[in-house]
Amino acid sequence: MRILFLTYYYPPDLCAGSFRADAIVSALANALPDTLKLDVLTTLPNRYGEFRPDTVNNEQSNHIAIYRFPVPGHQSGMIDQARSFTVFARQCLSFVVGRRYDLVLATSSRLMTAALAASVAKKTNANLYLDIRDLFVETITEVLPSPVAVLLKPVLQSLERHTFLQAKHINIVSPGFKDYFLKQYPQIPLSCYTNGIDREFLEQRFDRGSEPSPEPMRIMYVGNIGMGQGLECIVPGLANALGKQAEISIIGAGGTRDLLVRKLRELGCTNVELLPPVERSLLLEKYRQADILFLHLNAHKAFQKVLPSKLFEYAATGKPILAGVDGYAASFIHDHIPNAEVFAPCDVKAAALAVKRLDKASVDRSEFVRQYARPEIMASMVKEMISYAQN
Repeated sequence: MRILFLTYYYPPDLCAGSFRADAIVSALANALPDTLKLDVLTTLPNRYGEFRPDTVNNEQSNHIAIYRFPVPGHQSGMIDQARSFTVFARQCLSFVVGRRYDLVLATSSRLMTAALAASVAKKTNANLYLDIRDLFVETITEVLPSPVAVLLKPVLQSLERHTFLQAKHINIVSPGFKDYFLKQYPQIPLSCYTNGIDREFLEQRFDRGSEPSPEPMRIMYVGNIGMGQGLECIVPGLANALGKQAEISIIGAGGTRDLLVRKLRELGCTNVELLPPVERSLLLEKYRQADILFLHLNAHKAFQKVLPSKLFEYAATGKPILAGVDGYAASFIHDHIPNAEVFAPCDVKAAALAVKRLDKASVDRSEFVRQYARPEIMASMVKEMISYAQN
């Protein structure tokens, strides 16, 4: 029996999709009997131009083979990302010629990997299981200029419908997506295995022990710098409002980084540092040195349904969390994460007040960590996946 897993990002790339894909493969490795073979099709690291670690193209271990295809570099723009994905898709379609699979799996945030998986499943006469990390049609048509969105939306809706209706099962990473799928695709079996806390964070302590709290306080953001995060709308104003009380570190890269830099210069902010993406082993120490962990989503309606993966990582540290989110994410934080303050996205005044309300000490979130340990979540998820290879 053979399984094929498609994921555009995979370690050593640094992003939510890569971390989730790694967790899925690890869980499959533990669950698969020796008679099952797993092929993983992905790319060589390309998420950030600033982070291109050396890695091998192909890996073989026991019954798992990982194939990393080279793709053109990109600067997180839509056109260059589309070009890179097209190259990846062609290589995947070429790879599966003459091969047969019992199950095709894919994890996808921007719909295209899911659409590719649907095409591959059809070519190989396999069942299709999709792990959907974003409502791409809703998100992209809100972010794009209105004339472009009007033209693109029906095309993307048609692609989404063709893709999703081919799936035997769809998993969603946020309960906030559930109403959309029940309305649009009520006939498709649905589950919700969320993101979670990876093993690296389960095995660490992040408090500074007896070290005195530094002055000024250290606020840290880790992740993508793009339209979805809208950091240019909040960080310069917040840095200006806090002044000498705080130093803000932004660790990451993305398509709107230059815009953020320009806004910081316009306000004359000297208390913000921008650092490139770092490997997770180095990131653990960065977390330990932080006083407050910062999260922000742009003020778009589609983001009200999202549950950011970074939230689980932040919560595992026990550090105070400052979150500019709305909708489902705000409700989730309120219900599950102590010592976290929520403010309306892009509202500088509300963010500054939220900083003052936070208890700057670390707190015990052991119950949250137990409930959202990613290895346990993925173990349940892959059992469900494998069941579709046996039907």
